[in-house]
Amino acid sequence: MDFSTVDRRTLLRGLGMAGGTAALAAWMPVWAQPVSQGLPTVSGDDITLRIARQMMTIDGHRSPAIGINGTVPAPLIRLREGQKVRLNVINDLDEDSSVHWHGLLVPPEHDGVPGISFPGIKPRSSFLYEFPVRQSGTYWYHSHSGFQEQLGLYGPIVIDPAGADPVQSDREHVIVLSDHSQLSPEAIFRRMKVNPGHFNFQRQTLSGLLSGRDQKEKDRLAWGKMRMDPADISDVTGAAYTYLVNGHGPADNWTALFAPGERVRLRVINASSMTTFNVRIPGLKLAIVQADGQNVMPVAVDEFQIGVAETYDLIVTPTEDKAFTLVGEAVDRSGMARATLAPRAGMVAPVPALRQRPLATMKDMGMDMGGGMAPRGVDPSAEQNASRTLASPGSPAAAPIALMDHATMKHGAMDHSAMPGMDHSGGAMAGHDMGSMSMRDFGNAPQVKRGPGVQTISPMPVDRTGEPGQGLTDVGHKVLVYRDLMALERNPDVRAPSRSIDIHLTGNMERFMWSLDGEKMSDVHEPIPFIEGERVRVNLINDSMMAHPIHIHGHFFELVTGHGDRAPRKHTVIVQPGGIVTWDFTADAVGDWAFHCHLLYHMAAGMMRVVSVRPKGDAA
Repeated sequence: MDFSTVDRRTLLRGLGMAGGTAALAAWMPVWAQPVSQGLPTVSGDDITLRIARQMMTIDGHRSPAIGINGTVPAPLIRLREGQKVRLNVINDLDEDSSVHWHGLLVPPEHDGVPGISFPGIKPRSSFLYEFPVRQSGTYWYHSHSGFQEQLGLYGPIVIDPAGADPVQSDREHVIVLSDHSQLSPEAIFRRMKVNPGHFNFQRQTLSGLLSGRDQKEKDRLAWGKMRMDPADISDVTGAAYTYLVNGHGPADNWTALFAPGERVRLRVINASSMTTFNVRIPGLKLAIVQADGQNVMPVAVDEFQIGVAETYDLIVTPTEDKAFTLVGEAVDRSGMARATLAPRAGMVAPVPALRQRPLATMKDMGMDMGGGMAPRGVDPSAEQNASRTLASPGSPAAAPIALMDHATMKHGAMDHSAMPGMDHSGGAMAGHDMGSMSMRDFGNAPQVKRGPGVQTISPMPVDRTGEPGQGLTDVGHKVLVYRDLMALERNPDVRAPSRSIDIHLTGNMERFMWSLDGEKMSDVHEPIPFIEGERVRVNLINDSMMAHPIHIHGHFFELVTGHGDRAPRKHTVIVQPGGIVTWDFTADAVGDWAFHCHLLYHMAAGMMRVVSVRPKGDAA
């Protein structure tokens, strides 16, 4: 469909409440304007949320859903830092349900993950969540029961700071990105278990080979021998999904209003089940001012990738009296979410065509033979170029880890003389054997449990936090990378970590099996242990060829990206294929917490663990 030719009647029908309040909102003072046109809002100290089945209409098609208070997305919850809130959640379903407050620092019994410090909410019953609001920023909430999130049980949270907000704007809008299917989530999961490539309609073809769109013949044959599909970027694609903005499909054209010259704050939330989005607004620069609810130094970009469960706040300043298209393109380019920023309701901007789908590379296999190599256990921080001793669980003694200074890396090559501990003849770091280049060599990851659920081990995973996401390397404009992010204020805990652990993200893409360290959740009985107050370095090593958004409950962590005490604090991070992400965190929340991939069907397949923070007095 050519969205630029959608007729005015269709636009107005899709706008719904947005068009009805547009004229009034333009005359309201900033503090009184709606947060986002068409999104119902609840606030105060006592809030009631009712979970129930309903129908929703997307691009003119009716679809079964689960919503809260009759809406999908669920109502925007607006709170203020410092208040104490009571949220009475009523479950009108015929099955257990739950609500998790994603990114909020709450007591474990109110975190909302059934089976982990919380019993769930039984059918036709209610549960009272009660906790102090300890932070500000953009967050969201969703079900942690079964596949209810896929059916629409998610909504935005905005928490205003207790004092002055360092991010000043004239108007703001919440942008909830999500994916929705006419297929039931159970059917989606079942089809992927039978055939993991069931929804991939963008595989390489003979015509693609002849036209030069796909891999060259030599590369294609090599990948075929390895039984690897370079077009396997997303498990569930636009073949099954319609991509939504605030519950509206691309043809619905949800519209956010502005007056030319205003500073408009967009609070972007990826509430999808399985979709990484690449977000841009052609014709406008985006100033990133917040990541996962935490203020950052403003970064000017043209596009950013947002993984499932991440949030980004940005400022745009449209000066022209014209409409702009907000594009949320699925990472595999199989479809897009689409909305419009406009001075008046009913305006339409050109919608760019979907770009060519990306193909995985050797680096995505964990075979980076060029520059930027960072072997396991090597700290990617630029400023930390001295040796530090970190103890890893299971090792006979703490091994010295030579920390790499990226200032010594020039033109894609390494100045090996600047890296103590490198054995140039043997190709190993001191205490860190690089292992073989085989993707089946478990010697590269001795802690990973061998079994049919582990298809590959990355021979040479690298730190990819300085790279755009898949398919964004050659787009010709500035794309946000994690290393661009710097905390606006100094981190609350800047102690060096006392120990380091490696966690491998593992799977078998041919069987749709997913796990951590080769073990799925149902086979693991002991949690990952931490002691209250300790600082720990966590190396997430992606041994699969698919990106994973990893989330830890109850805590924030600091990405180790070279910014010292201004390292960006996040609760969710994308680990690119064949990549390593390193973060430090303070285990300051006693209790049991979920730790998992936020791709819903990966988590359901077993890519989840429990982390347990024990009180200091309980330390052995």
